[in-house]
Amino acid sequence: MLLFAIDLIVFLSLAAQFVIAGYFLYLVYWLIELPAEDAVPPPLPAELPHVLVQIPVYNEPLVVERALVAAAALDWPRERLTIQLLDDSTDITPDIAGHAVVRLRRDGVDVAHLRRAERSGFKAGALAAGLALSDAPYVAVFDADFVPPPDWLQGAMAAILADPKAAFVQTRIEWGNGERNWLTRAQRLMQDAHFAVEQDVRARRGVPFQFNGTGGIWRRAAVEEAGGWSHDTLSEDLDLVLRTHLKGWHGVFLMEPHVTGELPSKLDDFSAQQSRWSKGFMQVARKLLGPIWNSDWSDEAKFTTTVALGQQLIFPVLIVGVVALILSVIGHGYLTGFFRFLLWLWLCAMLAVLVGMTWGAYRRLQRGDIVRYLIAAASVPALIVYLATANAGAIVGAGFGRKTEFKRTPKTGA
Repeated sequence: MLLFAIDLIVFLSLAAQFVIAGYFLYLVYWLIELPAEDAVPPPLPAELPHVLVQIPVYNEPLVVERALVAAAALDWPRERLTIQLLDDSTDITPDIAGHAVVRLRRDGVDVAHLRRAERSGFKAGALAAGLALSDAPYVAVFDADFVPPPDWLQGAMAAILADPKAAFVQTRIEWGNGERNWLTRAQRLMQDAHFAVEQDVRARRGVPFQFNGTGGIWRRAAVEEAGGWSHDTLSEDLDLVLRTHLKGWHGVFLMEPHVTGELPSKLDDFSAQQSRWSKGFMQVARKLLGPIWNSDWSDEAKFTTTVALGQQLIFPVLIVGVVALILSVIGHGYLTGFFRFLLWLWLCAMLAVLVGMTWGAYRRLQRGDIVRYLIAAASVPALIVYLATANAGAIVGAGFGRKTEFKRTPKTGA
């Protein structure tokens, strides 16, 4: 009986991984099937609206001045652009920011340096506090390490103004330190797959996709109708996306214009970032899967959103499955033929997902030759195994409702 239970755990673990693999193969299929998009952006209206740019920071002295200068350089009428530096820092960041703000104000830029008495609600709390001090109908959000080109705001605003039911616009992210080391190269490959395949396909299929917390614009009316920013999860951006979708809004994704940000260049920082994201996804799943399945969304939207939220479970499921498989082999004295077949099928499915997702993005973004691709792709499975061992416990804890503090990823200005 015990051996049967162990075998059942192995089977269920593999079944869960096949479901997640099926989701990614669905994305690859539609990447191939969907026609090329019209790259001609819609025109801007003659009368441009007021835009608020919010830059939340916490102890980021190496990048805060650059972020302010980049926001001030956005090509938008000065009288219709306000910048808020939402500064919860406890180090020298406010001093550096203060000098930069004085210089920008001297040049005629409308910039406010906002400091809260306490860091309640973390990033979501800062965004909500800043929004309460402005009546701008559109809000652009940039993390401190992100640098938009001057024409970014025109391109992103043209897209949201052309679609009255667009709650937000998310633009693709490039990575300034993507070639720094093997870790950043592997991350860039994974992030390229996320943006050039997952985000683009889901947006074009009309199913909910992720706002990445930066490099995007929110329509204030949609934010307010959905109840505003909430800090009861570590993925406040995804939480708000799904709540706006439940109210009948949708998002727009743009491959161009893009913004440039920074990837974690150390393994510990990468692990901490992924742990925060994974826990946030599980918290959002606990909060919103019920309303999602009770909504009038299409079956495709419900299924893809459920799997996208639940894919973080791949890490603990992988660990449990490996342990159970080892126990099964010990108990039987050999690897059963059924499991041997499933493992070969699993290997084929995972290779199809890895190559389908990453090669499609790599080729689409013209990252380089096939040798460079194979070198970067070869390190992705090792990273996934590392994340499985490092973050499985935290993900399970989040699934059971355990609360943790928001920990930012250190920025170096690379």
